[in-house]
Amino acid sequence: MNRHLYTLLFTLAMPLVLARLYWRGRRAPDYRRRIGERLGRLPPGLHAGGIWVHAVSVGEAIAAIPVIRALQQSHPSLPLTVTCMTPTGSERIRAALGDSVQHCYLPYDLPWLASRFLGRLAPRLAIVMETELWPNHIHECARRGIPVVLANARLSERSARGYARMRGLTAPMLRELTLIAVQTAVEAERFIDLGARPERVRVTGSIKFDLAIDPSLVSRAQLLRQQWQAETRPIWIAASTHAGEDEIILAAHRRLLEIHPLALLILVPRHPERFAAVFELCQRQGFETVRRSTGEAVGANASVLLGDTMGELLFLYALVDLAFVGGSLVPNGGHNLLEPAALGLPVLSGPHLFNFQEIAERMRDAGALMIVESDAELASRLSALWSEPLRAQAMGEAALGVLEKNRGALGRLLEGVDDLLAN
Repeated sequence: MNRHLYTLLFTLAMPLVLARLYWRGRRAPDYRRRIGERLGRLPPGLHAGGIWVHAVSVGEAIAAIPVIRALQQSHPSLPLTVTCMTPTGSERIRAALGDSVQHCYLPYDLPWLASRFLGRLAPRLAIVMETELWPNHIHECARRGIPVVLANARLSERSARGYARMRGLTAPMLRELTLIAVQTAVEAERFIDLGARPERVRVTGSIKFDLAIDPSLVSRAQLLRQQWQAETRPIWIAASTHAGEDEIILAAHRRLLEIHPLALLILVPRHPERFAAVFELCQRQGFETVRRSTGEAVGANASVLLGDTMGELLFLYALVDLAFVGGSLVPNGGHNLLEPAALGLPVLSGPHLFNFQEIAERMRDAGALMIVESDAELASRLSALWSEPLRAQAMGEAALGVLEKNRGALGRLLEGVDDLLAN
């Protein structure tokens, strides 16, 4: 498949794309809003001539935030425009950056929409987070002489096989990228094998290791635990869970309550359209559940707090003693293990971590990560860590050590960005 065939197929598929958007909007109304932006009708008042950063959804937005803040400090005169594709990503961008950046959805990847978007924005530089590659947007940037940086790039073996099946589309697109800042040497080789120019591929590491925690976050979390009268209560979190995991998590929590009857689970579904269904699941299974969005205090009788707010995940991590990161008991590839690690928490995960394989291996080798495969094993591991506080403390310290040892990717990425802006 080449780019022209891709464009034809995308154009023919647009009715289905819009129908899917409408269908998702039935469960999550935010998908129905701002549709004009997805079709190239951008908000009024956008300033041109700055830096454009694209972060497709929540995970990429989290990774982009330190990059954006660093760019705001080093290039304060340049307007920064941040785009994404999902309401959850949009919410995270707005919560973290507010009015300090321009924000909209990225138009769909059709040549006339890409041309309208870039004609309006006229960025000096484009930064695409991780591996969200859109052939027509990238080609239009190359045609206009706009450098494109693929930042914090990752490419699993599974994804590489998928791209290889579309080499006629993938290889020309990768050759048009100006800088590919990859997380590992293995991933660098995968990009080169797919057609990237070797001289434009640079191993910088993962900027997720450069995560810094605001001390006030921890103080606020400690204060809330005091208000709940839960300073000594065993609290754990299951974060970014997907369909099929919640039942396993609740089964593990039920086992835990037999040993630790005061245990509190903070359950945070990955996608907001699932909040109501997961709340109903908790109630149906007999757990007294409080929704975080209500602001209601968590009393001694509550056994589950549903994290149904946006932009609060780090704060919820700061509330707990132990952390399980979801998307990993089902074959979704896992989610960011470094957020709980940055708070010095022992981290647990399921076995499906192909999106974070390198990070998971480093944490596991350091003794900072436990892998579990069932509700019984999860409950057993959590119970053991509460019973052995010195072991839990050692895991948390090991997690912090992994971050400290691997910091520096952000600085290396920014060096490459500054070089391109200077030309």
